[in-house]
Amino acid sequence: MDEKTSVERARYDFKKAMQEIVDLKGRGTELISVYIPPNRQISDVMAYLRNEYSQSSNIKSKSTMKNVMSAIDSIMSRLKTYKFPPANGLVLFCGEVPKAGDQTRMVQYVLEPPESIITFVYRCDSQFYTEPLTSMLLDKKAYGLITIDRSEATIGLLSGNRISVIKNFDSMVPRKHRQGGQSAQRFERLIEIAAHEFFKKIADNSTEAFLDKPELIGILIGGPGATKDFFVKEGYLHHELQKKVVDTFDTGYTDEYGLKELVENAKTAIVGMDLMREKNMIQKLLSEIRKADGGLSAYGEEVVRDAAEKGAVDILLLSEGLNKRRITAECPNGHVYSETVKDADERIACRECGSMANVVKNEDLVDDFYDIADTFNTSVELITEDSEEGDMLMRAFGGIAAILRYKLG
Repeated sequence: MDEKTSVERARYDFKKAMQEIVDLKGRGTELISVYIPPNRQISDVMAYLRNEYSQSSNIKSKSTMKNVMSAIDSIMSRLKTYKFPPANGLVLFCGEVPKAGDQTRMVQYVLEPPESIITFVYRCDSQFYTEPLTSMLLDKKAYGLITIDRSEATIGLLSGNRISVIKNFDSMVPRKHRQGGQSAQRFERLIEIAAHEFFKKIADNSTEAFLDKPELIGILIGGPGATKDFFVKEGYLHHELQKKVVDTFDTGYTDEYGLKELVENAKTAIVGMDLMREKNMIQKLLSEIRKADGGLSAYGEEVVRDAAEKGAVDILLLSEGLNKRRITAECPNGHVYSETVKDADERIACRECGSMANVVKNEDLVDDFYDIADTFNTSVELITEDSEEGDMLMRAFGGIAAILRYKLG
């Protein structure tokens, strides 16, 4: 697995784990969160936990005391497998959460975060402490977007694959005409003063929106005429933002649609952004599908899985929104089978004979496909649900599609 794929898979696993963790709640203050910075000695953390274990014996509620002590003990057992924290540190969540009826189940998550942990944290509460990790889920690369002409302007942001509108402005710049008895020269001067004030307003709001965003790697400016080039050439933007202007691009509109048009027209400049990568991949898939024989396309889990297991898949397209599990079950009568399910318990009814079968393997469906792809050096592209392309992948193809190396018979 190449470094890019490995990083993307690790980020996907982190994101999926966080989606589960933030929704968990305990019956009391018995869910334990431990954040370990990379420079903290494991022996120091163990000593701290042993002290907390001793202190927890003073908890008045016997059930809460038992659950807290059990969670601390489980965390210490897990930490014994580490000599040192990983490069970005370590985060552990452990505790009893309710399940059907009056039953509870012990959950434990051990995460290596995508960014470094700064300070040591131990917290025991009714929910896991996740705030330090939530910002790590955000895409750190962004482009500022400005569409402008003399009648309207819109400021927006392209972050990952999301285009968001920050503010839209209607200008008060008069149109050029000679009514009212005013001299043409004086009226022209008033128009230019109004335009100047409008451009300053756009620049000031751009400063407010973009200047303190360290993740901003460029600014794209669009519009239907020469106004966008004048705006850049005359240096209305803050000097730090002026340095980040990638280029100007022609668009037919200056409203929210104009922002989408700007991103589309600037795709050669932002080819590395997730939105353009996803768009290009889905367009490549659709171009194959449109061929009379279906070309080098495959879609639907069964068809794609078969092609992937034969090593025929070049690029695997998977939706981040699949939210399914791939399980392998084995029953007392010797039936062993794998299937994809929405949720999985430890025991299920055997689909072959109806007897109770044990689930011997339970894995996220995306991770299951990653494992297959790794075997055959297949590229994996994770497509988010938020873009038009991601929505199409889910609705039209069930979230699973592929571009093949060769056509299967």
